[in-house]
Amino acid sequence: MVHILVLSSARDAALPTLELLGHHVQTIPAEPAQLVKAPRVDVILLDARTDLVAAKSLCRILTTTGLEAPLLLVVTEGGMAAVAADWGVADVILSTAGPAETEARLRLAVGRSQAAAAEPARVQTSGLSIDESSYSAKLHGKPLDLTYKEFQLLHFLAMHPSRVFTREQLLSEVWGYDYFGGTRTVDVHVRRLRAKLGEFEQLIGTVRNVGYRFNVTDDDESEAASAPTR
Repeated sequence: MVHILVLSSARDAALPTLELLGHHVQTIPAEPAQLVKAPRVDVILLDARTDLVAAKSLCRILTTTGLEAPLLLVVTEGGMAAVAADWGVADVILSTAGPAETEARLRLAVGRSQAAAAEPARVQTSGLSIDESSYSAKLHGKPLDLTYKEFQLLHFLAMHPSRVFTREQLLSEVWGYDYFGGTRTVDVHVRRLRAKLGEFEQLIGTVRNVGYRFNVTDDDESEAASAPTR
């Protein structure tokens, strides 16, 4: 069974065939304010049948705030032409798709996501080297003495460079849904982590009234820009 979150403000079902497949489906309004309390799911379906502009805007919000589940866009045949790579979606599916096609697209999206998650979580960016298998981290060759949660927090942020995460999102991703502490826990750990980063504390950036992100240094950006294209 696949756990699916449908983002739709329409009165009718965005993808009627979902009712025939036996998956766990939850629908919430397609509004940015609703995303903070969105549950963890395997797939997110965004209803883009009637308002492509709003759907594109919501896609960008989802991808910049640390989207983990694959995002599928539900569109009409006429809306297919408007979707492009910069929307950040894993796939598109027609609202008129039959059960077999819907099931196949869901299965492939989840499979690709799981395959990507299974890859070794080794990070090298901005002078930072993190090896999840040994729970070790080095900054410009110097080992960092981190607690378990500090390591997890740094690793998670570095795995999603430049993406902004709310404190609530970091609590759920790093501490887990069963954690009963408040969001101040995140602030305390960020402060301690910055202290251990020393002169490179700017790697953990604050986005006012939103949350935190990992800042990629200029050196990394210039290296990426000068890398040969294939």
